Amino acid sequence: MTALGNDRWRAEFQVSSMGVYRYTVEGWIDHLETWRADLITRITARQDISVDLLIGADFVEQTARRAAALDAAHLWSWARRLRDERDLEIRKAIALREDLFDLARRYPDLEFSTRADPELTVAVDREKAAYSTWYEMFPRSAGTLQDCESWLPYVASMGFDVLYFPPIHPIGVKFRKGKNNSTTPQPGDVGSPWAIGSLEGGHKSIHPELGTLTDFRRLMAKAKDFGIEIALDLAYQCSADHPYVHHHPEWFRARPDGTIQYAENPPKKYQDIYPFDFETEHWPDLWDELKSIVEFWIAEGVHIFRVDNPHTKSFSFWEWLIGEIKRDHPKVLFLSEAFTRPRVMYRLAKLGFSQSYTYFAWRNTKRELTDYFRELTTQPVSQYFRPNLWPNTPDILTAFLQAGGRPAFMIRLILAATLGASYGIYGPAFELGEATPFKPGSEEYLNSEKYELKHWNIDSPSSLRDLIARVNTIRRENPALQSDRGLHFHDTDNPEVICYSKTSPDRTDTILVLVNLDPLHKQSGFVNLDLSSLSLNPDQSFDALDLLSGELYIWQGSRNYFELTPAIRPAHILRLHPRSA
Repeated sequence: MTALGNDRWRAEFQVSSMGVYRYTVEGWIDHLETWRADLITRITARQDISVDLLIGADFVEQTARRAAALDAAHLWSWARRLRDERDLEIRKAIALREDLFDLARRYPDLEFSTRADPELTVAVDREKAAYSTWYEMFPRSAGTLQDCESWLPYVASMGFDVLYFPPIHPIGVKFRKGKNNSTTPQPGDVGSPWAIGSLEGGHKSIHPELGTLTDFRRLMAKAKDFGIEIALDLAYQCSADHPYVHHHPEWFRARPDGTIQYAENPPKKYQDIYPFDFETEHWPDLWDELKSIVEFWIAEGVHIFRVDNPHTKSFSFWEWLIGEIKRDHPKVLFLSEAFTRPRVMYRLAKLGFSQSYTYFAWRNTKRELTDYFRELTTQPVSQYFRPNLWPNTPDILTAFLQAGGRPAFMIRLILAATLGASYGIYGPAFELGEATPFKPGSEEYLNSEKYELKHWNIDSPSSLRDLIARVNTIRRENPALQSDRGLHFHDTDNPEVICYSKTSPDRTDTILVLVNLDPLHKQSGFVNLDLSSLSLNPDQSFDALDLLSGELYIWQGSRNYFELTPAIRPAHILRLHPRSA
């Protein structure tokens, strides 16, 4: 360990492969090192050290008794020479030989050592845990899994490397939801994919109308050809028709009238979903079965799971499950979809979740965004919490997107893609600007795809497809945007415009982003750059290349002008580079 002064120390080690590393700090009294430090002080003060050399010889002999044969011989020789009284100067030089101390350090006296408890851990995931670009779609709206193959070029053309599917399992019939979450379904209503299970099977089955496991394997292989990884939804809940309900009623909580308690998230009610009872006395069997679901899909090649509402399940279960899975399958990643209290979200991250949804969708003002992302990107949160930013989901259509028109979607896309190294969109609703709520004040979509099939016109001229593709290309080409580190906020004199920079760890790539947070009006003003954080000389001009438009600006000093029109150009994504002398 390296001394930092004032009784503070530092040590580091390299992690070179995936898995969980365990480490601790151990301390002990090193009599020999203490003796050397005192000896140097006495020599400097020109004191008599003859007795001190004899004390040192005793410590060396004690070390020799712990040493291996060849090393012990060197240590015994060292002790004898320290006792040789013929030449004090030679003894003094021998006493301070660094190579002999290096040898002695191999055999510390650990009789009174103290080790920090509990042990500390650091989990090492593959790179996609830190940098990924997600696209969510409902396979059934495409038709079948075979039909989904035709969507792969579209998803790849926009630059997404993770294609996430909501549950693809059979859907229950009892208490099935109709369109717009109606509790009175009509003939032909397809129900919610999250009401998992029917006579056709449960969590280890595919809805017959989507296809077969053979179709799924083919889709997985085709996706890989496009550089896309398929992520599946992991929703630990059942419909009333799930085989688990019939074969293992002990895994569910019964109400006083004998019926099973359905899921609720007040004021929302999910009458078509039965949650598992994690307090059942049969929990060991339940846990093993839930683990087997993950193992089943891993065997089919799935290594990314988006976990539905993990905060409503046992925390001990998640710690056990993720630990067990990652021990045998370190490539597997888990995304936590827990829109709940901050400490609960952070606790789930500490338990092992690789990424986490965030409150980003509801952070709109400059102050809200600045405060929130400073929290996420500084210690201690940054040590365990990896954010994945979603401007919309099938459950979330924010007031900002509802009221801001097409520019609002552009703004939230650029914020998500540049503030976070990982982000995702629910499409095609996002790129097509779907913004009609179920009712005023609601964040639910009208005619939500959760309850019905949708037929999307992905060739619409109003689509944001080209902008999304450009933004994701910028992310791929600039390492600064591939990390959550290096985020720095800069001041602007306009409260409707936020400015921040990201710098790559090696400081070879610096990106500056300015975003108009007002989707309805043009905003202008001056940015006041913190040049030291950008490694720029205030006396030297620098290039600011807009990677969105291709325009080059020549700026100098900290104060520079901007003008952003939301319908045309709501943001600048600038690559900064000092100009040649």
